Amino acid sequence: MTTLSLGYNQPLYLLPFDHRSSFTKGLLGVTGDLTPEQSAKVSEFKNIIYHGFELGVAQGVPKSAAAILVDEEFGASILRDAITKKYVVCMPVEKSGQTEFDFEYGGSFIEHLTLFRPTFAKVLVRYNPEGDKELNVRQRAKLRGLGQAAKDTGCKFLAEVLIPPTLEQLAGVGGDNERYDVELRPQLAVNMIRELQNDGVEPDVWKLEGF
Repeated sequence: MTTLSLGYNQPLYLLPFDHRSSFTKGLLGVTGDLTPEQSAKVSEFKNIIYHGFELGVAQGVPKSAAAILVDEEFGASILRDAITKKYVVCMPVEKSGQTEFDFEYGGSFIEHLTLFRPTFAKVLVRYNPEGDKELNVRQRAKLRGLGQAAKDTGCKFLAEVLIPPTLEQLAGVGGDNERYDVELRPQLAVNMIRELQNDGVEPDVWKLEGF
């Protein structure tokens, strides 16, 4: 087992292009399974983004701080190239477009982390501390497992947490999402972090929505 110190104290300029379902729907208008030609087109688009990233580094963005976030499904070749070139690499492990967090490759997600060994194993999770309690228990268990798997494979752990409002919370601010963001979400974020940490979930980096 690899032991790493918790946290990350370097600048991190992250270019995210790990979008999958939103990417294919938004650019190709496809909501179901892709044809091989459509998949190749998505990979081509992502390689264009990666090329732009490399131009940015070549033109002065510090390589030690420049990071990409790209998925294995459409960006496996990008992951391999970026890791070979020693860029900071973040790799998502969650299924795309899910209300409840689950692993893209089920229990074999650890094998995929071991194969690529990115700088960060990244997860996107929707978690409201005042929401569905059973859902939250399940998600905390998966996040604990991911944290341990990241340590075992020598990766850092980056958690991107969205806090969607419950119906009751939204009703309490008159259905106004902007009021929810200003009046309720900051304290919910504090409570969310406390709840996860108290149950053994300790990412190296928290990626939170702006306040």
